[in-house]
Amino acid sequence: MKKLLTTGCCAVLLFSLVGTAAHAETVSSEKISSSTVNLQLAEGKFGKPNRKSGMAKAMEEYNADSVGWISIAGTKVNNPLVQCADNDYYLSMGFNHQPYRAGTVFMDYRNVFGFDQNQWSDNLIFYGHNMANNEMFGSLRRYRQDENYHKQYPFIELYSNYEHATYVICALPITYGGADADWRYWDMEEFETEEDFNTYMKYAKEQSVYPVDVDVKYGDKLVTLSTCYSDEDNSRFLVIARKLRAGETAETFSTPKTEETTEATT
Repeated sequence: MKKLLTTGCCAVLLFSLVGTAAHAETVSSEKISSSTVNLQLAEGKFGKPNRKSGMAKAMEEYNADSVGWISIAGTKVNNPLVQCADNDYYLSMGFNHQPYRAGTVFMDYRNVFGFDQNQWSDNLIFYGHNMANNEMFGSLRRYRQDENYHKQYPFIELYSNYEHATYVICALPITYGGADADWRYWDMEEFETEEDFNTYMKYAKEQSVYPVDVDVKYGDKLVTLSTCYSDEDNSRFLVIARKLRAGETAETFSTPKTEETTEATT
């Protein structure tokens, strides 16, 4: 009886965290991807100032590495975020700590992303696989395929366990991702000087697959989403965005959606 009760409790926990119509007794045997965890199921969303929301607490109890959530309208990106002591573990590990080919969207281990937005790293770097079925960062490919797409869906919604911030896309570069790269974007979490910041953004703008008419200046907080572009030359596709400034709103950059751009992501 004790064994049965323990198994039942585990199944109930998984069922409460996973958006699925499957019976509770079958959920525990499934490989649970980050994208199946439903942001709405626990009390309150991420991003309540000065305290952890019910959702943040529930996610941390399920996975102590949980640090927030990322969502991008118009894409399949709607994922929990994790961070651990290295940038290898979640490459092939699901949010439930079970082996999973798609991995989990994770933050660079050196980033600061906590209680106070003013203390967040200058450049928050997130990694996700370019999955053919659009899991993790697979659906970001639409941004490089369609020049008008970022105008329709230019915003990244980012939640820490305590805070919420909106970022607007400012560059979409393709770059070399090898250890011998000249532009090592993954080592640029903090900008010590204005020159460092300008060098980062100058290269990002120059390598962008097309011009993105959003200005960026020293002092802006950035987020960089990194995913594979091609295995043959070890290249990466990046989506770089800056945090909205005081006085800016989504309406500042909004473009009316057309029938063509509201089709399902392929």
